[in-house]
Amino acid sequence: MALRKRVQSAVKWLTPGLSVKRWLLLLAGGIAVLSLGFSFILRELYPLPSFFYYLTLQFIPRASRGLVFGIGGIGAVVLALLGLNRALLAPFVEPNPSTVLDAVYEYRHRERGPKVVAIGGGHGLSVLLRGLKHHTANITAIVTVADDGGSSGQLRRELGVLPPGDFRNCIAALADDEALITQLFQYRFPINALGKPSTSAPEQSAQRTSHNGHSFGNLFITAMSEVTGSFERAVLESSRVLAVRGRVLPSTLQDVTLMADLVGEEASLDRVTGESQITGLGGSIVRVYLVPDSIPAYPEAVRALLEADLIVAGPGSLYTSILPNLLVPDIAQAIVASRASKVYVCNVATQRGETVGYSVCDHVEALKAHLGIDLFQIVLANSNIGVPFDAPAGVELVEIGESPAGAEYRIIVQDLVDPGHPWRHDSDKLAHALLDLLKNLKS
Repeated sequence: MALRKRVQSAVKWLTPGLSVKRWLLLLAGGIAVLSLGFSFILRELYPLPSFFYYLTLQFIPRASRGLVFGIGGIGAVVLALLGLNRALLAPFVEPNPSTVLDAVYEYRHRERGPKVVAIGGGHGLSVLLRGLKHHTANITAIVTVADDGGSSGQLRRELGVLPPGDFRNCIAALADDEALITQLFQYRFPINALGKPSTSAPEQSAQRTSHNGHSFGNLFITAMSEVTGSFERAVLESSRVLAVRGRVLPSTLQDVTLMADLVGEEASLDRVTGESQITGLGGSIVRVYLVPDSIPAYPEAVRALLEADLIVAGPGSLYTSILPNLLVPDIAQAIVASRASKVYVCNVATQRGETVGYSVCDHVEALKAHLGIDLFQIVLANSNIGVPFDAPAGVELVEIGESPAGAEYRIIVQDLVDPGHPWRHDSDKLAHALLDLLKNLKS
């Protein structure tokens, strides 16, 4: 069994695309040329001392000698390469040839993966990215900059930076989940961790406690934006620190505010300012929009959309995570112009304050009502709506519903639910479903 595993591991080195065989062939050719040159030198030194007769095995047939020296040479080269791998890679990986091989194989596999652009924000986008990163390194996450609540909102108001929270979540999702630095990036300081109010210096203490409750990653990105001089550079450098598989981009660099028109219990129309206020006032959302509305998209985000193989919107909050990206005019136009397969991933469960009572078709129709067209050819929805869970008021698993006549999209259903958290998607199930869908669309 152990021998078979070693043979399979050795054969894996010959897998196309690893960029290994060419260097092995070059190495073999170099050794052959070196051997030829050495043989010419020996010929010039003839007659050789008598012990060379035994050293070169001249007492056995020439064919047998060639076979013995060939096997011995190959064995020595392989042993030397394995030892060199251990010596050079020991500081970075476990000193095990199969581990090194698996790392190279997986790296090349992800490097050749499809170009996927994921659009959204919040925890839903992080769930998607966490699954995709195991299959492709060509991932671009386009993130909303309309967040104005919690730690992100406070940093946005006090320091004038774009809200870092969703960027932090995406960077952490694309990084190595087992790395200590990733856990540190997601660490949130307790409310009173940075000092308690002091009677002797109340003003100074208030300033100190104003930063309590922030996550380390939010503060890191904010500080990095000061050091590098721009928010987008700060996100890039933060991504390098965590060695993320992919990249995280803002939909726009403009300071925008998400507005909403709500219908309350008395059928009156209320206008709400700020993403964090929309879901907390009750009522039904009629529409959301950005102020200002004519804002340019981040150029790299547009380029990523035009070059993508697959564009995915969702999962995530329909009105406060997905639509704020799509309402940037250049983003929507780039999706229309792109030749990529375009998929909208509907949430597993409804969301209080946003989509209470919505079916899958209601989600899609809300997108069309805001954008004027069906941007997405495919709608991917969860089929497992029988999983039990203690749902809070206003939260239920999303049913399919009925598509309107003339709908330009196709609904595909699969079991996508996370058994441990039935109100959200399973990362691996979702990633496999999307990549299988892309493969079927291309075939």
